[in-house]
Amino acid sequence: MRALDTLTAADFAELRGDRFRIVPDDMSPFEVELVEVTEIPREPGGRAPFSLTFQGGPNPSLPQRIYRVEHDALGAIEIFLVPISADRYEAVFT
Repeated sequence: MRALDTLTAADFAELRGDRFRIVPDDMSPFEVELVEVTEIPREPGGRAPFSLTFQGGPNPSLPQRIYRVEHDALGAIEIFLVPISADRYEAVFT
């Protein structure tokens, strides 16, 4: 499993449009598409913060919490997902 503090926006930029699997503890895994990778302005030094937006998933949306997210090339990561609309989730890396 990749360490979150080593990931950058560039790691995900090339994966825009790819399918990811979200693996909730209490239901079957489902696929979402990575639709947006946004670098967040910051002060100089350290890793640049960024956000990811995923589209897809069940209705109603999953509650915000940490989920296992899998991608064939990237592997598995545990990230905090927040539902931002009926079929969209956001993850922010600081």
